Amino acid sequence: MLRTALRNVLAHKARLMMTALAVLLGTAFVAGTLIFSDTIGEAAKNASTRNLKDVAVSVETVRTGVADENADGKRTTALDKKLSDRIRALPGVRNVRSDVTGSATLADKDGRPVGDDWRNRAVNYQPGKDGRDARYPLAQGRGPAAADEMALAQSTAKAAGYRIGDTVRFATDGPVLTKKLVGIVTTDDPEVTAGGNLALFDTATAQRLFLHPGQFDELVVTAHPGTDQRALTAQVRALLPKDRARAISGAELAAQQAKMVTAQNSAMSKTLLTFAGIALFVGVFLIANTFTMLISQRSREIALMRAIGASRRQVVRSVLAEAGLLGLVSSAIGFALGAGIAVGLRAVLDANGAHFPDGPVVVRPATVAYTLAVGVVVTVLAAWLPSRKAAKIAPVEALNTVEAPPAPRSLVFRNSLGLLVTGVGVAVMLYLSTLDAIGDNLSIAMAGSMLTLIGMIILAPLLSRPLVSLAGRITTRLFGISGKLAKENALRNPRRTAATASALMIGLTLITGMTVVGESAQRGMDKMAATGLTADYKIANSSSMTGLDPELSKKVAQVPGVRVMVPLRGAFFKTGDGFGHLVGTDLAQLPAVTDLTFTQGSLDAVRAGGIAVSQKEAEEHHWKAGDQVTVEFTEKASDTGKETKLKVAAVYQDNPVVGTSFADMSLVTPHLPRPKNDTLLVKADGGGSETIAEGIRHALGDSPLLKVQDHADLRRETAGEIDMIMNMVMGLLAMALVIAVVGVVNTLAMSVFERTREIGMLRAIGLARSGIKQMVRLESVVISLFGAVLGIGVGIFLAWSGGKMAGTSFPTYEMVLPWGRLGLFLLIALVVGVLAALWPARRAARLNMLEAIGAQ
Repeated sequence: MLRTALRNVLAHKARLMMTALAVLLGTAFVAGTLIFSDTIGEAAKNASTRNLKDVAVSVETVRTGVADENADGKRTTALDKKLSDRIRALPGVRNVRSDVTGSATLADKDGRPVGDDWRNRAVNYQPGKDGRDARYPLAQGRGPAAADEMALAQSTAKAAGYRIGDTVRFATDGPVLTKKLVGIVTTDDPEVTAGGNLALFDTATAQRLFLHPGQFDELVVTAHPGTDQRALTAQVRALLPKDRARAISGAELAAQQAKMVTAQNSAMSKTLLTFAGIALFVGVFLIANTFTMLISQRSREIALMRAIGASRRQVVRSVLAEAGLLGLVSSAIGFALGAGIAVGLRAVLDANGAHFPDGPVVVRPATVAYTLAVGVVVTVLAAWLPSRKAAKIAPVEALNTVEAPPAPRSLVFRNSLGLLVTGVGVAVMLYLSTLDAIGDNLSIAMAGSMLTLIGMIILAPLLSRPLVSLAGRITTRLFGISGKLAKENALRNPRRTAATASALMIGLTLITGMTVVGESAQRGMDKMAATGLTADYKIANSSSMTGLDPELSKKVAQVPGVRVMVPLRGAFFKTGDGFGHLVGTDLAQLPAVTDLTFTQGSLDAVRAGGIAVSQKEAEEHHWKAGDQVTVEFTEKASDTGKETKLKVAAVYQDNPVVGTSFADMSLVTPHLPRPKNDTLLVKADGGGSETIAEGIRHALGDSPLLKVQDHADLRRETAGEIDMIMNMVMGLLAMALVIAVVGVVNTLAMSVFERTREIGMLRAIGLARSGIKQMVRLESVVISLFGAVLGIGVGIFLAWSGGKMAGTSFPTYEMVLPWGRLGLFLLIALVVGVLAALWPARRAARLNMLEAIGAQ
């Protein structure tokens, strides 16, 4: 039977080619994901290991909130030269490196900020006796040694366009600073090799910028060979001030970083593997369809095998062995293709700003085994039901003619099961549409979506009759007999038509759902960016952790063309049943930059010394105008502060400009340890202009830290993240569509082979070659449109029900049906149908009439 299986594979190479392609694409996705994840993970771990290779103990300051910063906003730490000297005196210690770290945002030669704020590192350059810092080897120039000098990492200098001798413009927290570039360094720091930026200053300058003289953020201890890290760590801990600093061994630090890298890669791998699973799931329909048709075509052969003594179990084993061989070969080729996908994926993500650490491609034996196993198992499982059907062929059927169609099986059980599964899935989604928490119910939503989709797949044969018949009326009216024959061919085997269309339906369901959700979310983000905002410009710091110096607001107010400038600054507070954020502002000017609609109280009541709260906040805490509430103002939501009584003077409709609550600036400022503004809202003459915007930027010192955004800028900013996610998802789901298209081609090609005699008879009675081509093309189009209509319909329903749940926590979310894109999806399905039929239609038209009639 094994020889029979091998012979069947070799005998039907052309028929199995498309199936092999589906398995190949799916396993290539799996292999590519695993290789990519292993490669990036290993590169990140190696970078961390190199960065920590000489670290025996790391001593870091423990942040305690307000106590860490003085009135000037600079951090205060317990790590100083005295502690460094005491640690250096311990036995086994070779050296102690005293690090100062901060953030510096550079402006490039054109004045634009370089990189993301959270990856713009700044450190102190610590030269040894030879005048060089071993941690940051010099590539050009020398290390910074004076207050007006600095160095940059090689990648940072290249990105910003700076060369030795240039004047570098940057900002840390405040006005723009300038220093002369005297050196360019290389580094193994994983944050820098992964795309971050690095600026270096001499130690005294770094302390003035980020700390206080004589203080450090970290003490890095190196030890003599043979020193016990654990024992040394314990000795270091004994010297540290209680609750102000902590020590961790180099081995523990490396393990923590490795764990963090693994967790980050795991999340990405799971996402990519999910899409690989979708691609393989779509491929299952193609594989099952192919083997079902092959078994139908080989019914006489299988009956003869049964007649000469083959048992049902042997027939099943033969078909499964055939599937296993196909899966093994396809998976092996898919694995090779996956390695190429991994390299290409890394290049694409790097080009879009991912900046993964450098490292060789990593191929683990487990990846090879897993890829081959997945391909074989998926192929065998998909062929299991067809193999069972093959085993039921009776030996007496060897006496029948090949043309005798198999008796159609009843669809009653399948339809009943499909209605049940679909009903449960729809019920779950309708229930979820009434809930208001996405995170807690995400797994249930996914289960409901899956049940709905599976139910529709089961019901597809039942739905195919009315939908294909409707399409058939159009094709018959437009194309005559060819259109009618196409309809009859599609209806002849509803199971096959449904299986072929289902593969396309799955891809279009996911793409439609994601498109509707993405468009709706984008509309909601646009509304959020503009709702209530009547100001022409919004000014904020690119770092969410750093505010705006109050002096800047005065400079902005004096810019010609600025009519109104309103500052916003916020303070966290705790209540008995939660926490909130109170925004302080200029109540007299606030109506000029935002629309406020009060449902209780008024702005005058707030001016009298109370606070205003949003409707959502009032409902959550059961507050109403006139209530006295007790709160604790804190620097962060996790801190504990002093109790304060506040009066709720007004309740307003939710407004993203002022958030959940606001009051006069004088009420909020006393509760801030370092009063800084979070945002400045500007109303300009004539709605603003580029001249006014430039004037504002100039008043702010052209700092790369500060953003001056109009309404269009705010929309683009919110659109960027959604567009990036949507493009990535669409690209990944395109793989499932490619496999679905392959399925349509495969089904049509095998259907043409199955109907060889029928096509010969049609030619004999006068149907031209062009009519044969048209018939096959129309059949392909009908099947493709059937799958597209189901996919788009299910996708819209899932997007609607999921969107209802999202809308409760995303107030501006509004479901939008992008009719243009939906129409494009239908057009794509039409094109898919035409293209998928090119080869099968050509093959059918080229059949020799007499040979076709005599085919057995």
